[in-house]
Amino acid sequence: MNALDAPVDSLKGVGEALAAKLARLRIATVADLLFHLPLRYQDRTRITPIGTLRAGHEAVVEGEVVAAEVVRGRRRSLLVRLKDGSGILSLRFFHFSPAQQQQFQPGGWVRGFGEARAGATGLEIYHPEYRLLRADAPPVEDHLTPIYPTTEGLHQTRLRALIEQALALLDAHPEALPDWISEDLRSRFRLPELHHCLHVLHQPPPEVDPEQLAGGRHPATRRLALEELLAHRLSLQAVRLQIQQDGAPALPSGRGLQARFLTQLPFSLTAAQRRVLDEIAADLAREVPMLRLVQGDVGSGKTVVAAMAALAAIAGDCQAAMMAPTELLAEQHYRAFRAWFAPLGIEVAWLSGKLKGKARLDTKAAIQDGRARMVVGTHALFQGDVHFQRLGLAIVDEQHRFGVHQRLALREKGEAGGLTPHQLVMTATPIPRTLAMSAYADLDVSVIDELPPGRTPVRTVAMPDERRPEVVARIRHACAAGRQAYWVCTLIEESEALECQAAEATRDELVEALPELAIGLVHGRMKAAEKATVMDAFKAGELDLLVATTVIEVGVDVPNASLMIIENPERLGLSQLHQLRGRVGRGATASFCVLLYHPPLSAHSRERLAVMRETSDGFRIAEKDLELRGPGEVLGTRQTGLAQMKIADLERDADLLDRVAPLAEALMASHPEASRPLIRRWLGEEAGRYGQV
Repeated sequence: MNALDAPVDSLKGVGEALAAKLARLRIATVADLLFHLPLRYQDRTRITPIGTLRAGHEAVVEGEVVAAEVVRGRRRSLLVRLKDGSGILSLRFFHFSPAQQQQFQPGGWVRGFGEARAGATGLEIYHPEYRLLRADAPPVEDHLTPIYPTTEGLHQTRLRALIEQALALLDAHPEALPDWISEDLRSRFRLPELHHCLHVLHQPPPEVDPEQLAGGRHPATRRLALEELLAHRLSLQAVRLQIQQDGAPALPSGRGLQARFLTQLPFSLTAAQRRVLDEIAADLAREVPMLRLVQGDVGSGKTVVAAMAALAAIAGDCQAAMMAPTELLAEQHYRAFRAWFAPLGIEVAWLSGKLKGKARLDTKAAIQDGRARMVVGTHALFQGDVHFQRLGLAIVDEQHRFGVHQRLALREKGEAGGLTPHQLVMTATPIPRTLAMSAYADLDVSVIDELPPGRTPVRTVAMPDERRPEVVARIRHACAAGRQAYWVCTLIEESEALECQAAEATRDELVEALPELAIGLVHGRMKAAEKATVMDAFKAGELDLLVATTVIEVGVDVPNASLMIIENPERLGLSQLHQLRGRVGRGATASFCVLLYHPPLSAHSRERLAVMRETSDGFRIAEKDLELRGPGEVLGTRQTGLAQMKIADLERDADLLDRVAPLAEALMASHPEASRPLIRRWLGEEAGRYGQV
């Protein structure tokens, strides 16, 4: 083991307790300390004359002690008065010992650092860091002072001392931390050398701009961010490479079955759907597993594309499986596929965690013996007791709700039959380009960028909830004209139980306010059969108004619904609001979405709701969502790899992504042996799972 791979307790002064605190910061080795970068910097490289100090500024001051006394005000404090010939300043301590008081003798010299603020005696520094000066006083710092992310019980000075030890070991053993981006690639891509970057970031010379450093725009930070993004891309490419080394069933036909299916549909495919289907058909015809992401805004017709792909698999004597993240969406897909495929003589099976007893055993048997050619379900499809006869195509809907490892687990279901299934991943949440280039680097991307004819734009308005009676009147008017409406109650304090209670209370209020209307309720705690009954009644026009929680976010298609009320929209992300809004505007009638917010709104919330009013472009909304909420929130917590990047920031470093792909390609062409240690450096040993080599 080299000096930098050694556990952190190999450093001087690190015992079990300190190692446990460092572990909370994800610091386990000496090298981890080197990649634990400062949040910001303080300039302690020069002494500021007291007379030039300004309130709100941090500075190093040096002066003679004039007086030191305990004063009693609202709080007892130790007040130390310093002078340096240009002015007088007070150091104030609220927590002090008698011994500390004795340190400050008149005539002694003190150097202190802190933020000057206006106080009872003029300018004061509360609880400064200080040292008493003697004849052999050390000079001021020769570099900016780093301020690190820390944890309870771990002081900055302790953390700095440990990182200084790590830097000394790096200098003594430079070979212990190889720069895996070789000199020729650094020259070609104009990148600084790794060791230099680490020294600059931990001990920046005083001439470096601290704001550029803290903002992540310094070339040293950019080099490390680029390397981290490169490691993520190489990791996903390794997943892709391993999957595509396995054999997949070639599925070149299916046109006859697809043609019979298309004649049943009451509409024609759009040019965008046909283009994406051609891309999928080309993938399926090869004996290499397809890995394709299909993006399409709400209502663009992704489910029909999935059905056509499934028919290609079924025509090739294989099974197809479609997985959705919620019971409601999975059941709606099941109903759609059953209605489409039954006339073609194709059996469609349904599998979810709520399917129990004999029904579950029968379904599993039909999947295992191949009678069920099409299987639709939730994550229950992953479970160990589910076996496919010959799985040729795995379709994952709303991919951002699943982690990459869950997606790959479906592949193992096909391997039991000796094949790796083709994978088709779909999302109605447009993925910003920055996320697509990083989170989905293992997938080819197709975009359905055209809505079917007849879809009408949805006009969006934001209203404070004191205008609720106007909104109720608008519902009455729309339903009197033969239209239907949704009223969506959003999450309260992250509690599904409270959300459902709120939805029930809202339904009761609306029943009282609109006695002439038929009002239904759907929420996450209802049984699947109950939800299905209500949804069917709404689709059939038997209900005028549907009160629901966000379970209706995706997959609900009722063309007659033209009004959507979203209560407390400030609680939701923009992409989720866009999904909900997409439940209306599905017919030829003018449709409206009312964002019923609770004032006062923060500036952040006002900005978000303004975006919803101004545009219905899902990609623009997704980019804004990324900017406002960050990648972890946009992708969902299961995409932990991106949410927990150490240095790179997908919003701040978006421009680096254009350099990542060519750098990855160049590295694999000239130095492929560097890929594995780069991945291990940034993603850890766990990256070896699921083929990440």
